[in-house]
Amino acid sequence: MTPPFFTDKGAFMSVAESIERKLREALSPSRLEITDDSSLHAGHPGAKAAGESHFSLLIVSGAFEGKSRVERQRMVYAALAGELAAGLHALAMKTLTPSESHTAPSESNTN
Repeated sequence: MTPPFFTDKGAFMSVAESIERKLREALSPSRLEITDDSSLHAGHPGAKAAGESHFSLLIVSGAFEGKSRVERQRMVYAALAGELAAGLHALAMKTLTPSESHTAPSESNTN
């Protein structure tokens, strides 16, 4: 398994890039929005001076079909286990199936 924040060739990548790569591999989303909210938490416990510690996600994936909200979140946490262990402090997420995304507002509220 590739450690978080490095490509298969050993090149460094940002936390956001690592999140995107892992989620695309694990969930094959049709839509993926990643927002770095770290600047909103500057000075709070768990916030890193360099940022990339707090993220919001909007994920639309067929892999979520038939899954509860908690099961969907567990799928995301499992995909990002390395990032969470390496210091990703906060992760807000909205997880939708493709059919749900057609009826949901486009904003990235957490669920």
